[in-house]
Amino acid sequence: MKGPVLIMNDLKILVVDDESRMRKLVNDFLSKKGYTVIEASNGEEALEQFYTNKDIALVILDVMMPKMDGWEVCRELRKESRVPIVMLTAKSEESDELLGFELGVDEYISKPFSPKILVARVDSILRRANKLDTSEIVDAGMIQLNKAAHQVTVNGENIELSFKEFELLVYFIENKNIALSREKILNNVWNYDYFGDARTIDTHVKKLRSKLGVAGEYIKTIWGMGYKFEI
Repeated sequence: MKGPVLIMNDLKILVVDDESRMRKLVNDFLSKKGYTVIEASNGEEALEQFYTNKDIALVILDVMMPKMDGWEVCRELRKESRVPIVMLTAKSEESDELLGFELGVDEYISKPFSPKILVARVDSILRRANKLDTSEIVDAGMIQLNKAAHQVTVNGENIELSFKEFELLVYFIENKNIALSREKILNNVWNYDYFGDARTIDTHVKKLRSKLGVAGEYIKTIWGMGYKFEI
């Protein structure tokens, strides 16, 4: 078997939900896969647990909670950390989903959901986040991308990208000079059957271009279709 083998019990997952039944359900399924699960029943407790346990690999975060809701927790976490965040919500409004991605959420799952699907997405995120192939350094014009370290520089200056923005940039660079439809980008970057609005991609591209500065011009818009990465 090639590549690194992830030892799941080395990976801690913080599960934040005010419903104890939901926490137990998620905990049971993740524990069966060998993950170490830490629980929090509200936003304040979540931040306390996160900063007490410095090595949390992923956060599963409910939106609707007393004291401090999921959006507030996400904002606070993003001030200090790029830890992958999976948001759980009972709402399915498009505006909520777009807000989540604006704040740097990596996956977005609406309740009710299949715990097996949740675990599969957690596996997928952590597998990608823990790539250890140090040879994966790619140069594209002014951009240098280090997949192993999850780092991007433009003209030698370090650029802070969210997990999904990084994945999107990798996909663009690996498919440079190819016209990519929004559907194709969703299927490959989001890595599952996505039923949301294509504006999710436009939101990410807009933020990615802005962060890349002058190198953002490499991402060309193909009107009515999608995008193309061209140097």
